[in-house]
Amino acid sequence: MDLTVWRTFVTVCRLGSLSAAAAELHHTQSALSRQIAGLERQLGVTLLERHPRGTRPTPAGEVFRQHALATLHEADRALRAVRAAREGSYDRPLTLGATPSLAAGIVPEAVRALLRQAGPLRWSLLPGPSGRLHHRVATGALDLAVVTDAPPGLPHDPRTGRRLLGLDDMVVALPTGHPHAGRGPVPVQTLADETWAEDNDGSAALLRQHAARAGIDVRIDLTAADLPGKLALVATGHAIALIPGVLTRALRPDIATVCLVDPPTRGIYTLTPRRDPHPAAPALLDALTNAFATARPENRRPRR
Repeated sequence: MDLTVWRTFVTVCRLGSLSAAAAELHHTQSALSRQIAGLERQLGVTLLERHPRGTRPTPAGEVFRQHALATLHEADRALRAVRAAREGSYDRPLTLGATPSLAAGIVPEAVRALLRQAGPLRWSLLPGPSGRLHHRVATGALDLAVVTDAPPGLPHDPRTGRRLLGLDDMVVALPTGHPHAGRGPVPVQTLADETWAEDNDGSAALLRQHAARAGIDVRIDLTAADLPGKLALVATGHAIALIPGVLTRALRPDIATVCLVDPPTRGIYTLTPRRDPHPAAPALLDALTNAFATARPENRRPRR
């Protein structure tokens, strides 16, 4: 079927008038009527009903309108992708996702490097948990996401491509006046009597697994709604917390860190859709690799 006729039908439905649609599309009203009639013959149903104030879709027409609109959006996206690939341009907006710790550090740094290389580019960033971001990449709602394999891990999905940026050593966040602030690495046994705060099940699982290997239990007595809330509990001296090493450089000044002996780690991955990848994705993947390499704790002096 000719998508031009689909566009005509969607326009008529949006404006509720053949004459208004004809004016917007620069066609005669009789030409639009013939297009709609031909479409109805192909489908074998009546799509529009006329009334004194214009037109409205029939029940079958409304079903077709919804599917036609989705098809036209996808067709427009395909045309933009082909045009960008041919011209080497990044006119299409870049939609990104990242876990909160990665959204606070390496992802903005990588985008800055990309913009230096590629020039102006419209982009957006959505923080969220890895599972939710994976779903949005798989369904085409995100062009790229930076996620972790912390429990419960990442599913294997043929709709997405996965690339390992590296392993991130977890560190312990402490209030700046803590005796271990800026020291280390220390065995987790030295922190066995501390009160811990957590904000998500994945980080709590890593902490408990690490403590169990060391033969101790840890008291996770405080729960925060999100990462900033957990860091606020640390800064005000209520608790200490396990946090990603890549977050260290972006910490607020009233929080220090200490490295652990044989620390728990998590893999940092990028996810991209296998269908209709963004033309800027390869350059951004390289920028993310460089940003992750410079953000690891061993590349910096301990925070004091």
